[in-house]
Amino acid sequence: MGQLVTILVPNYKTLQLTKLCLRLLRKYTDPKLAKVIVIDNDSQDSSLEYLRSLAWIELIERKTTGETPVLAHSRALDMALSQVTTPYVLSLHTDSLVRHPLWLTFLLAQLEKHPNIAGVGSWKLEAKPAWRQALKWLERRLQLAYYRLRGSDKHPLEGIGKNYYYLRSHCALYRMDLLKRFNLHFSDGDMVAGKAMHKALIDAGYRMTFLPSDVLIKYLDHVNHATTVLNPELSSRQKSVDKGLRRIEKSLAKVNAEMVLLDNQLDS
Repeated sequence: MGQLVTILVPNYKTLQLTKLCLRLLRKYTDPKLAKVIVIDNDSQDSSLEYLRSLAWIELIERKTTGETPVLAHSRALDMALSQVTTPYVLSLHTDSLVRHPLWLTFLLAQLEKHPNIAGVGSWKLEAKPAWRQALKWLERRLQLAYYRLRGSDKHPLEGIGKNYYYLRSHCALYRMDLLKRFNLHFSDGDMVAGKAMHKALIDAGYRMTFLPSDVLIKYLDHVNHATTVLNPELSSRQKSVDKGLRRIEKSLAKVNAEMVLLDNQLDS
């Protein structure tokens, strides 16, 4: 049996974060099961030099032309998507950190539960204590009641109307035969990667499975704002760097980031 999954990882100017992400992939992913394509978005820095040194990945060097970060990210995924020949494709961010040797087997098992499931992944990958989840639920109910009372359907509430939930590209696994059948792509105008694709698959009668954060996080962690932790020079807002620093560092500790970044053998 050949490889089942192609993993797509866009990169842009984050050497340490990219190195950590790829080394964890190398450590916990069976090469007989999956191949990795990294798409560099015109970094022109040491992260590109590092990617060029890795023989175990397939590297696509993409030139950008004044695109927004959102569009550059989704177009990078699409450039690699056109080269995928495996039955499944999985999008991943460089701040999505694998932490379990069965992570990919677990995702495939969720997708293969039923042929009508077109994709699996998550909306937000974060573990919150029960009391914070309860407060968030109450806040949402109050906001929804307020907007209904005003008779307004124009609001920023997640999961409603044009703000519908979709599988985010930090970890989303799809069936390639369906993407090809419906000619679907990650990019669609200025929409976030995968949002239009998600709706198209739903409209075609397929199911999209959102995995609970407290389950998925056992296999993979999405470290929000990790770029500014590992590369603080990229942030112009010190408040953004400081906010949530303990949580981010705790997430990095879970994958033993310091030791992984010292283990050069994971590059071979």
